[in-house]
Amino acid sequence: MASDIPQQTSLPLGGPIRSVLTALGFKPRTAVILVPYLWLTIFFVVPCIIILKLSFAQTIIAQPPYTPMFGPESVPHDQLFDNFKRLFHDSLYYKAYLNSLTLAFFSTIICLLIGYPMAYGIARCTPSTRALLLLAIILPFWTSFLIRVYAWKSILNKEGVVNDVLLALGIIDEPLLILYTPTAMYIGIVYTYLPFMILPLYANLEKMDMSLLEAAADLGCRPLKAFCVITIPLSLPGIIAGALLVFIPAVGEYVIPELLGGPDALMIGQVVAVEFFQNRDWPMASAVAVAILIILVVPIMAFQYFQNKSQEAPK
Repeated sequence: MASDIPQQTSLPLGGPIRSVLTALGFKPRTAVILVPYLWLTIFFVVPCIIILKLSFAQTIIAQPPYTPMFGPESVPHDQLFDNFKRLFHDSLYYKAYLNSLTLAFFSTIICLLIGYPMAYGIARCTPSTRALLLLAIILPFWTSFLIRVYAWKSILNKEGVVNDVLLALGIIDEPLLILYTPTAMYIGIVYTYLPFMILPLYANLEKMDMSLLEAAADLGCRPLKAFCVITIPLSLPGIIAGALLVFIPAVGEYVIPELLGGPDALMIGQVVAVEFFQNRDWPMASAVAVAILIILVVPIMAFQYFQNKSQEAPK
């Protein structure tokens, strides 16, 4: 009977913890809710504020290598935006932004084209096969990201597996130059971020009501048309979530362009690293980072909007 079932009315916090929270004026449930906000404040909001303030400073030869962030020796008001003005006047920066956004955009499209059929196939498998395929998708995360990217260097170089196979099949007569080219960067980013596209798509497609497709078939709708008018619209939240999970980190990617793109790759992550560690121009590096954060706020807000909309939709 329902009355016999014990109901948990409060969080299972221990007596001493509960006493401390009560003494501080917090209810246990309120304290638990505050944990993520406290985490975001310490590890996201505060660093962002520091970077934003640093972007208005100017570089000097001293320790730290920038003008004081507060006080009478800080930057005059008419020079506060000098670092941001350089972003528009120096072609190095907007070319780096353009290259990064282009790389992230086309990588996201490729991930979607590869990931959608994979997610659809996994969602339609038997439960036992589905578990094995999901394990295969997640398995690369069990090894170091850096080691996996390094492995691609040996695969893509002139003496690597790719060229060996193409030469053995007679497709090419001499080894191709793949490593340290944009092609290598696309391969690395698609390989790395493909699971982030597959998993949200799978979660969405696995919940789809298959009776809708059966009803469409009974009414004479062809499979391709049913896929276009039923499956794709219903999987749109998964497409958006996967696209943002790939696009946002790919824009600021540093390791893959550095290892696979070579020294000539001009990406925004490398520009930030050069400004910080080689030029010692921390204010300019902060301005570059703030600008890319502003650019990424738009897709983040779009993601939040569509997520809230899907949660408010009637089940």
